Amino acid sequence: MLTLHHAPDFASTIIRMALEELELPHTLAIVDFDGGALATTEYRRINPIGLIPALETDNGPMFETAAILLWLVDRTGRLGPGVSDPDRGAFLSWLFFTSNALHTASLAMFYPHRPAGEANTDAARAAAHDQVIARLGLIEALIANQHPRWLSADQPGVLGFYIGVLIRWLTSLPPEPYRIDLAAFPQLGAVLEAHESRPAAQRVAADEGLGSHPFTKANS
Repeated sequence: MLTLHHAPDFASTIIRMALEELELPHTLAIVDFDGGALATTEYRRINPIGLIPALETDNGPMFETAAILLWLVDRTGRLGPGVSDPDRGAFLSWLFFTSNALHTASLAMFYPHRPAGEANTDAARAAAHDQVIARLGLIEALIANQHPRWLSADQPGVLGFYIGVLIRWLTSLPPEPYRIDLAAFPQLGAVLEAHESRPAAQRVAADEGLGSHPFTKANS
């Protein structure tokens, strides 16, 4: 049995949507984020960096969003290309781009004091905003020009859920001048609309109070 250490509308929601889509039996261990649970010795045995998500498996615990998603793809043969698929290399490149570049820049928009200090939050947020726009532009061009089947409106994939949750945050959490307008990325918007309409995503969204359009209309 899999156990997902989870807080609603955090990165663990990405993993939860993938688990639901794959119909993998799992339990949720709700993390008392505000109560300091991430700093406890017990939790650090599961995730030594003290963040969520963390996934306990029969082979031991895992952490890092991209690592867990890739493990799920490889374990099930679904939601992304397998190791012998010709598209595997491109998929891996964009999965880690999403993790290392888009996710990181997104966090800098929400928590600009972390990389820059309290005195430099405005400049850090502005720089992160520009990075996010550029990186979303690369994803938009990928979808428009290459039509990857692992990031499309035709079938679900882990990247669709991953980017969808990031877009949810980017269109609602930063201060108004820095919020992302998804309308500027119509190809990506169509992919995310298809992903958020999946029964699995709808179940998670309903349970976590994310609305019926958790990716594309996070403010409604």
